Order: sequence, then structure tokens, then C-alpha cells
Amino acid sequence: MTIFCYPNCSTCKRATAYLERKGISYTYRNIKENRPSKEELEKIVIQSGKESRKFFNTSGQLYRSLELKDKIPELNDDQILDLLGSDGMLVKRPLFVSEKGVLVGFREAEWDAFFGTNPTCTS
Repeated sequence: MTIFCYPNCSTCKRATAYLERKGISYTYRNIKENRPSKEELEKIVIQSGKESRKFFNTSGQLYRSLELKDKIPELNDDQILDLLGSDGMLVKRPLFVSEKGVLVGFREAEWDAFFGTNPTCTS
């Protein structure tokens, strides 16, 4: 299980604290220094069953400075994955990936549902 985070992100800090509190082991990956490749992202997107555009960090400075809000609707999945793979700061975080599934962002209720009543996830 891997969690892609940015160390200065308060939401990422809440997500890792959640995992620690629940006793869930994971591999931490700094999304800025060790960003997921286009190929990794493609696998993650497929596994999640979500649209590739849902993986953008729409509140990030880079997203806004590139004016992606207006450009993304015109892009195909391959172009979106190219963009996401080009800079980890474009990827919505935290991004939790395990054999069981993918969590994008941190909403505690969603994470509780994902991990179930027994929070130990071995997938």
C-alpha cells in the first residue's frame, strides 16, 4: 500500500495520522520528489474506476497558473495522463493505492468505509 503525499499538505498530514491511528501500514511517497509516472497513473486511474480528470489537484497553484480548468475539457485521457505525470503537484492528494482499491483525497467517512470496521488492511 502506498500513499502519495506532499509533506507540507495539511490534508496529507491528516490522512497519514489517520492511517497511524488505525494501525494501517503503508509506504509513504513524496509526490513532489518521487511523482507517479504516466504509466503508474494510468494503472491507478483504471484501478480506481474514476475519470482521469478527477485526479487533478484543482486547488493547487500550478493547476491555476496553467489555467487547466478551461483546458481539461478539451483533453483526451492520454493528454491528461501526460499532464498529471509531468508534475506531482498537479495530482490530487493524498492518493492512497492498494490492491483493495484507490482513495483520492481525504474524507474520513470515505476512508472508514474503505477500511471497514476492521481497519487493518493487508491488501
